[in-house]
Amino acid sequence: MIDHSGMKLGRRVVKRDSRTLKLGKYLKDGLPAAPAAKDWTKGITDWGMMLNNVHGDCTIAAAAHAVQVWSANTRAEITFPDSVVLKYFEEWDGYKPSDPTTDAGGIELNVLNNWRKSSFNEHKLIAYADPEYNKFEEIRQAITLFGGVYIGMALPNTAKTQPVWDVVPNGGADAKGGSWGGHAVFVPKYDSHTFTCITWGELKPMTLAFWREYVDEAHALLSHDWMEWKGSPSGFDMAQLKADLGLIK
Repeated sequence: MIDHSGMKLGRRVVKRDSRTLKLGKYLKDGLPAAPAAKDWTKGITDWGMMLNNVHGDCTIAAAAHAVQVWSANTRAEITFPDSVVLKYFEEWDGYKPSDPTTDAGGIELNVLNNWRKSSFNEHKLIAYADPEYNKFEEIRQAITLFGGVYIGMALPNTAKTQPVWDVVPNGGADAKGGSWGGHAVFVPKYDSHTFTCITWGELKPMTLAFWREYVDEAHALLSHDWMEWKGSPSGFDMAQLKADLGLIK
């Protein structure tokens, strides 16, 4: 038994945009199936809270954890200090330290659009493309090709004390999606039975059933850090994605 009830969440409503690129369009015919398991965590066990124990900044914390994963797998791990996380919580999610009522979380799509237009402490996002969040093959391809996937969940109260997030049969109102709140995390690992995200400074596995029940958005992030060191993934149509990106106004 664990107790995460004192931790903060902070993913607000799910924002949809018809212009958002769909990952499936750029997965070429003949792309091999995603491997049975993939793990980009590099043995790291302490990922840092990224202030998500005191602020509802999970949309920024998840982005910072993504940078940790990418950097650990390309050069050397980069961990942002809290001051950087706080800066972007203010800039991208509208938090004002002088006004506690603004500690109200953020919207994933807004964070990603801001990241693409500028940078996250000099770490650039080329683009993002959404896999179908309920199609495990696309999610696994996103993790395999790009080092992880940035997701949103409507967490139930039952998740507060679970070492492995799972659906609680007959859990009543506490098992209802969103009864705890919305949460953003980065997912750099999977196997045939689980997906593993980074949250509140540690790795947290979730069952496939939990994913089906509570995950409600997913974004594959094409980072400059990752692409510069690993190149465009084989079987992914980067040229078409860039062309389509140029059409978005």
